[in-house]
Amino acid sequence: MIRLHHLEKSRSHRVVWLLESLGLEYELVTYPRDENTQLAPDALKQIHPLGKSPVITDGELTVAESGAIIDYLIERYGEGRSRPDSNDLPEWTQYRYWLHYAEGSLMPPLLMRLIFGQVPKRSPWYIRPVAQGISDSVLKRFLKPQIRQHLRFIERHLEERGNFAGQWPSGADIQMSFPLQAVASSQSLEDYPAIAAFVARINADPAWQRAVKRAGPLTMPGM
Repeated sequence: MIRLHHLEKSRSHRVVWLLESLGLEYELVTYPRDENTQLAPDALKQIHPLGKSPVITDGELTVAESGAIIDYLIERYGEGRSRPDSNDLPEWTQYRYWLHYAEGSLMPPLLMRLIFGQVPKRSPWYIRPVAQGISDSVLKRFLKPQIRQHLRFIERHLEERGNFAGQWPSGADIQMSFPLQAVASSQSLEDYPAIAAFVARINADPAWQRAVKRAGPLTMPGM
């Protein structure tokens, strides 16, 4: 039996989506975040030493990292679904690119935006003005332009194709879902209609709706 160790407000919703999309039987083991630190509980370290989510166990095998989990589930249980045929080299290359781009290129500036946005709020009152100035400067000079560049790049791709690679929803679409849902939760997508349409397509997908019914609504801090 596949067990998904699911942390609330985390990237593991997309793994639930994949499991539902493939029609696999699985057990969902849910962990709450600490109310003060918003970190995962120590119980997750009993599953994987880093105590991160998502993690799946499949018999004696433990697999961590969203991309690795998606790869594993599709290769072992997908029966050719959710990814392009490797003989179609251009499409397969697109698929692999977006599967890795989500965490390798897009998520770092989104996480940095989140962290720098929180720094002034969590600083002692007497240095809060300085922390706010540093945060505003980093956001304005570096992070916002970087994120804008990424979103324009993604927008152009989705304008042409509607999704990232392969038939909907491919593993690449599922991997890209979390960062784009995070963006949609924190800013207007008026300038990015193709991204907005992609997020709406996720919400309308029957497998995603089953995932939300099983794991609860996806909520996250603004990114």
